Amino acid sequence: MTATPAGMSYADYLQLDTLLSAQKPLSELHDEMLFVIIHQTKELWLKQMLHEVALAISLVEQDKFAEAYKALSRVSRIQTVMTLSWDILATLTPIDYTAFRDVLGTSSGFQSVQFREFEYRLGLKDSRFLDYCEGGSAGRLRLQAALDEPSLWDAANAALARAGFDISGAAAIQSSWLGVYQQPDRYFGLYQLAEKLVDIDDALAAWRHKHMLTVERIIGFKTGTGGSAGAAYLASTLTKRAFPQLWSLRTDL
Repeated sequence: MTATPAGMSYADYLQLDTLLSAQKPLSELHDEMLFVIIHQTKELWLKQMLHEVALAISLVEQDKFAEAYKALSRVSRIQTVMTLSWDILATLTPIDYTAFRDVLGTSSGFQSVQFREFEYRLGLKDSRFLDYCEGGSAGRLRLQAALDEPSLWDAANAALARAGFDISGAAAIQSSWLGVYQQPDRYFGLYQLAEKLVDIDDALAAWRHKHMLTVERIIGFKTGTGGSAGAAYLASTLTKRAFPQLWSLRTDL
């Protein structure tokens, strides 16, 4: 249905009064505005990526691989934009950030429900992150749903099974995807799907690396706000992969 109300303006359609009034720095320092906008923008992009991943899961469950590629390609391109945004935040010098850091209190990007949901929806399901959300909160309920429901990786492996492959365990799954890669013409839909998943994983690894470098550049190895280990914790995440078997199989090709 197309809605074209008479008199609707650009500002009305985008609800700019609401959007542009959501930036409320707690200090009077110039640089805090950048910090707020960078992180709010990331949350908006995470919302869009979750929107696309939900569609992709639905399409893969129907073996509509070509239709899913568009959504998955959009996710990886959004990830590229998010990674580049760290360069903007890096214009914040250590002295600039230290001047207003105290107003952040215990808040931390570590607490981003949407980022954890994104990981869960891809297939990185670490239930320990539920503990960072208050029991019964909307955020915890969202994460629990993402933990319980089939992920993108689950959907891809179910499609693999429908094509006649064995998915009875991690080793079997890797062997089956290796079979797809060894016969790409025969299983072109699955082959291309796998490469789209690797694109997303590749982009996520780049995002993690740039995040770590930016944090190290601004605060070194100080403890992060909210008590996280800061750059040291981020460094420990650099080898995380949402689709590890798709990486490991390359050694056997």
